[in-house]
Amino acid sequence: MQLHELQPKTKFKSRKRVGRGGKRGTYSGKGQKGQKSRSGHVIRPAERDLIQRLPKLRGFRFKPLKEKPVVLNLGFLTSKIKSGIINREALLAAGLISKSEKNVKIVGQKKGNEPMKAVEISGLKVSKKLKEEIEKSGGKVN
Repeated sequence: MQLHELQPKTKFKSRKRVGRGGKRGTYSGKGQKGQKSRSGHVIRPAERDLIQRLPKLRGFRFKPLKEKPVVLNLGFLTSKIKSGIINREALLAAGLISKSEKNVKIVGQKKGNEPMKAVEISGLKVSKKLKEEIEKSGGKVN
């Protein structure tokens, strides 16, 4: 008989049960009374408790890659900026945008049938319809 041919006497080894007689019976190393001697006593990790107290974060959490532009109305701009040229510097000087706002888009909403003034817009995004109207009235969009 060699080492690799040895077989255990029994197929399965049963789990050691605590408190069933013998030298370590009765209290089984848990002491006597008190909360710690009762069944179910487990010291829980504080980190897990903190995590469970926080609400679950649900839904889509990614921020958009592009920032939304600051939308300005052309009718409002012409009342604030008296010169016919509208660009980033003119908007900053008028206090309509801050330095941190990079994307600016101008849209046109005419009230009634008032005629479109000939203005020159450079370096800003403009809606398609407004661009057509400005070019009809003799203005420029760069």
